[in-house]
Amino acid sequence: MKLRMTFLSAAIVAALAGCSQAPVESQQTANTTTEQVQTVENVLLEPFKGPYQGVPQFDKMDLNLLKPALETAMAENLAEIDKIANNSEAPNFENTIAELERAGKTLDRVFTYYGIWSSNVSSPEFREIRGEMAPKLAAFNSKITQNETLFSRIKTVYESDEFKSLTPEQQRVTWLTYNGYARNGATLQGDAKKRYAEINQELATLHAKFSSNVLADEENYVVYLTKEQLSGLPESFIESAAAAASEREHAGMYAITNSRSSMDPFLTYSTERELREKVWRNYYDRGNNGDEFDNNAVIKQILTLRNERVKLLGYENYAQWRLEDRMAKTPENAMGLMNKVWPAAIARVKEEVADMQAIADKEGANIKIEPWDYRFYSEKVRKDKYDLDSNEVKQYLQLDKLREAMFYVAGRLFNFEFTEVPAGKVPVFHEDVKVWEVKDKTTGKHIGLWYLDPFARKGKRSGAWATTYRSYTTFDGETNVLSSNNSNFVKGAEGKPTLISWSDAETYFHEFGHALHFLSADVVYPTSHSGVRDYTEFQSQLLERWLLTDEVISQFLVHHETGKPMPAELVQKIKNSATFNQGFGTTEYMASAIMDLLYHTTDPAKIEPQKFEKEQLTKLGMPSEVVMRHRSTHFGHIFSGEGYSAGYYGYLWAEVLTSDAAEAFASAPGGFYDKDVSARLVKYLFSVRNAMDPAEAYRLFRGRDAEVNALMRDRGFPVTE
Repeated sequence: MKLRMTFLSAAIVAALAGCSQAPVESQQTANTTTEQVQTVENVLLEPFKGPYQGVPQFDKMDLNLLKPALETAMAENLAEIDKIANNSEAPNFENTIAELERAGKTLDRVFTYYGIWSSNVSSPEFREIRGEMAPKLAAFNSKITQNETLFSRIKTVYESDEFKSLTPEQQRVTWLTYNGYARNGATLQGDAKKRYAEINQELATLHAKFSSNVLADEENYVVYLTKEQLSGLPESFIESAAAAASEREHAGMYAITNSRSSMDPFLTYSTERELREKVWRNYYDRGNNGDEFDNNAVIKQILTLRNERVKLLGYENYAQWRLEDRMAKTPENAMGLMNKVWPAAIARVKEEVADMQAIADKEGANIKIEPWDYRFYSEKVRKDKYDLDSNEVKQYLQLDKLREAMFYVAGRLFNFEFTEVPAGKVPVFHEDVKVWEVKDKTTGKHIGLWYLDPFARKGKRSGAWATTYRSYTTFDGETNVLSSNNSNFVKGAEGKPTLISWSDAETYFHEFGHALHFLSADVVYPTSHSGVRDYTEFQSQLLERWLLTDEVISQFLVHHETGKPMPAELVQKIKNSATFNQGFGTTEYMASAIMDLLYHTTDPAKIEPQKFEKEQLTKLGMPSEVVMRHRSTHFGHIFSGEGYSAGYYGYLWAEVLTSDAAEAFASAPGGFYDKDVSARLVKYLFSVRNAMDPAEAYRLFRGRDAEVNALMRDRGFPVTE
């Protein structure tokens, strides 16, 4: 098994609540003899079947098969590892690194199904299995990373004369492999090695528990409204809320579910202030209700174990270990970027709150702006300052049309063509899921499939994310790509289009950016798909910029009833308000990112999560009208797994790159569809994945390093030279 799979398993097992592909957990202690690998009739273990080089058999998923599949696949993988480690031939790239790249394919397939159960169709039964298997998976991962014989071979290849003659991608794959093992306990001995493995098992259990607790609160807290409580809500939202209530056996009522896609529009439009507060508290108190699903103690345990584990490796704190191989390199560098932006963000919040308070006072509301008022009154300010009505904009944002817009952009920049696959040709795990084939427009070459699971439902984790069921490689024959986008939009009523907000439209494009990153890959080895967390969000953030291009607006942002394009005056209002509410958006995100770094650079013995969160935010001067985008007890990015832990700052780091790259397009003769800049975009920023150092790749695209001032200009913040 390749280390990329080891860390992939942890993320998937943890079911990260964020964007992009998932991380990993750990696995079972099993004897490592080939004889013990059982042959079992189990669809989860079988090679993908059918058209398009084989596809997952999602229609045959059976939860009863999951545990046996995991156990069989882990045993098989350990046998593969034993064979590599005990090869009598001297270690070289081909018999060690390349063989590791080949290993673990059966387990990869099992984790494809595991990820669907974890994120898309979860159930209490699955969560029980996840809780049972998490420590076994952790033990399995440790058994591989702590295999001294294997690590010795990897180290030999990394330090060999042969290394110098390898291709650049082979050198990077070798380094990534060596570094991954060395940083995850391979160098430890004796009791330290044993304790490291024990900690991994304990953390795996806690990550799974944290995730399950959040999902339980998302499922258990639903606000049901009567007709008399719908004041201010748009008709399209009312229809969707009625459908959501019917699905939950509350026909005749209107359900506000405990997800961002339901909470956000309700807080924006509802005139019922007490209900706004109730919905707000339900959402922001997830995991913090003092019951069996409370996550405060879980957070403390996670932080304590993470700190103990990195101390075994000789690091001062978890963040120091986590950032060592990322673009930021140190927590000080990451915090330094935050400190450049934070003062301007909270200063802008004060201006925004003053504008909102003035309107509330003028209307005689007799209130002080509170967090559950922010969206409601900011919408009034938007109308007052820019004559821009978000609900008016929403009438032009049809989910299906936006999908067509994304296909158009992909065609212009990447030369991709998307054709819907007839229903039934490719198995899916839910009737909402649709599939498209992706081809090169010029040559007709098949590139892969794109799965779309757009709607919210019970058992589906909140947020939006992208993943792959198979990635592109060529070292053992060319493989196609099976990519997937997943969202939580509130489905339109029967026969009506699904209309979404401008912010949700940006997120839709964002996640499609991840899919394009997968689909445009041109790498040889699986490990080249591993990500550098403070870089991987860059490509997807950049794709958001095409939503506001004239070509997209004129063709795809059309009124859902009249079919007429968005009027030029409305487009101009959107552009004029581009920096509107940036104080709120930047502050809620950065508060989470800063707290993430503080959690992972502070002695856990001094941390009681709710007290620590409150004290640290007070020290930062956090405005009382705004809360963290992800409060500690539901901060799945950092506590449901380790993909983003001590790395949530990465969105801002990536956005510096995004703003700088967008200026390259804006200043090009062909604008955002300039052929030369687009070609460099695909060649250096998308197709290489992690086969090249990200900093080097960006310099090849831009001709220099990115500059933070581009970000400040984007957000309308003061630029200091």
